[in-house]
Amino acid sequence: METTIVLFDFNSDTELDNWKPINDTVMGGVSSSSFTINDEGHACFSGEVSLENNGGFASVRYECPDQKLGDATKAVLRVKGDGNEYQLRFKENSSDGHSYIIPFSTTGEWETVELELDEMTASFRGSQLNMDNFHHMFIDELSLFIGNKEASFKLLIDKIHVE
Repeated sequence: METTIVLFDFNSDTELDNWKPINDTVMGGVSSSSFTINDEGHACFSGEVSLENNGGFASVRYECPDQKLGDATKAVLRVKGDGNEYQLRFKENSSDGHSYIIPFSTTGEWETVELELDEMTASFRGSQLNMDNFHHMFIDELSLFIGNKEASFKLLIDKIHVE
């Protein structure tokens, strides 16, 4: 029997207190982003990625200490992108330097993106690490990330869950 665990379901009453934009400005870059709820009740992650000053990324993090994933094998996102490629990132422990990442493409239409958890690879500052792929039963943090190219971006998110 398949169990769905909702990590986040956005709506017009959603509080974004545990969501925080983190951009390359932490290392001298000039990229910018925002994370808001639009009039339709969807999260909107948008901004500009710039390669100036050795930058090149924008992200938004959600702190979810000890979020259980059970025996889930995939992450499912209901999104409307802009044709850019994004990454879903998980951290088992928020103090870890590395994240487990998996890229996903967007089409410009509303779509359901299914990502296999065991295909998430360990990465630190853009470099893949020689570690096992993701196989954990809980996370402390998830994030959405865009980077490594000059781009204006806008990603609408309806829901993120695992099953």
